[in-house]
Amino acid sequence: MGAFRTIEVKQSVFADNDRRADALRARLKREGTFLLNLMSSPGSGKTTTLMRTIEALSGELSMAVMEADIDSDVDARTIADAGVQSIQLHTGGMCHLDAYMTEQGLDALAAEAPAQPDLIVLENVGNLVCPAEFDTGAVANAMILSVPEGDDKPLKYPLMFSVSDVVLINKIDALPIFDAFSMDRVRANIAARNPEAEVIPICAKTGEGIDRWAAWLRGRVAAWKRDA
Repeated sequence: MGAFRTIEVKQSVFADNDRRADALRARLKREGTFLLNLMSSPGSGKTTTLMRTIEALSGELSMAVMEADIDSDVDARTIADAGVQSIQLHTGGMCHLDAYMTEQGLDALAAEAPAQPDLIVLENVGNLVCPAEFDTGAVANAMILSVPEGDDKPLKYPLMFSVSDVVLINKIDALPIFDAFSMDRVRANIAARNPEAEVIPICAKTGEGIDRWAAWLRGRVAAWKRDA
């Protein structure tokens, strides 16, 4: 049998992406812009939460949004209608964004905007697997877990929770209906994967908990700009 050599392609791809992501963070630091990578499964309430966030930070932080989807521009139109600069990123069938895609989005925003925003939110493709594997170059990662999804998701999708700086537990108004969901249990499951993650219960529909979430964002953006 002839000799052959094995090449770890996946490792090579990740290493290249990580270098690009680090370069993006250096760029964001120079520009004084905070990039938040927002992840979740479909239907968890990302766009509704984002609309509440825009409302809560209006007049305090200038914002822009990059909406990532396999197809369509529904979410980008929703954000644009709220008066916030928004662009749509089509992934061409890919279930995640990487640093190169993010860089293209940042370049497009910069070409359209007269000044760099304080905060850019990257609304990643909706699933709990692929987006967690790729460093987008964001300064922080946030994810949304909705009550109907169940409190066992940190056990089933450990990487997503381990890479997230903050976990928003959305749709807490549904707790009386989904009584199998335990807030204590989900906190323990998240802590088992990532003891440093902030856990913030919210209801994007009613606005409950959004003040605490907005305060978390204000603090992180201020610290990033202060150290720029």
